[in-house]
Amino acid sequence: MLNENSKAKTLGDYLKSRRNRLQPEQAGLKASYSLRRTPGLRREEVAMLAGVSATYYTWLEQGREVTASRDIIENIGRALQLTPDEQQHLFELWNPHERAAVSSISTTLNPQWREIIGQLPYPSFISNERSEVLAWNEEAAKMLIDFDAIPDAERLMIRLLFLDTGLRRRMINWEEFTLHSVAVFRTYYDKHPEDPWFQDIVEQLCVESREFADIWKLHNIQLKTVNRVYIQTPAGDDKTVAYDIHSFASPTDHPDLHVCVYTPVKD
Repeated sequence: MLNENSKAKTLGDYLKSRRNRLQPEQAGLKASYSLRRTPGLRREEVAMLAGVSATYYTWLEQGREVTASRDIIENIGRALQLTPDEQQHLFELWNPHERAAVSSISTTLNPQWREIIGQLPYPSFISNERSEVLAWNEEAAKMLIDFDAIPDAERLMIRLLFLDTGLRRRMINWEEFTLHSVAVFRTYYDKHPEDPWFQDIVEQLCVESREFADIWKLHNIQLKTVNRVYIQTPAGDDKTVAYDIHSFASPTDHPDLHVCVYTPVKD
């Protein structure tokens, strides 16, 4: 496995991905008729907009030993026209040369939480930052996926979204939903640079799904928000149910666990 997941390289890759998506006209720069080797802004253009030297910004993208102040990071974020979620993510990647603490991922669950979601009338499940589904209720098994039929190692929502043909066929807004889901998963991937599990699963999914690989290359970032999904019922009656997905963290002893509740949208 390639050892690519250091904080410094993650920061550099993130800056490069945001630079590549921004065109000169969007940044208020005059269009250049010379041949461009990059799909978006040049490094020196970002540096100029951020008020830093081209060499300094280049070193940041390369993960070199430079120290960036908060003001510089804010200026670079503005130059790259980051969204609030992307700007927050940039700050979380700040100071890339500080060794990241290895934070544990919860893989067990308090039985009381299983009982709680078991009593909910809507499709609900609990997952961690790896997207491992740890518990679910009957409605989730009925409307989403029969989780009991899936081996533990494969019970990952990010994987099932791309590889479970049944769920994909019944999810009407699959393309929109997967873009959002991969962007959320990317925030966790970047949050755990010392956890080889994330690198392994991403490499595996890039092989298993060309669509995942294409979305992953976008390096989009998004925090969890209320998201809407449209799912056909499994009864074969062509009926579609709209759900708003509400996600909230479990108690403070396991902040990486998330309870996802699919609430039907009222007409």
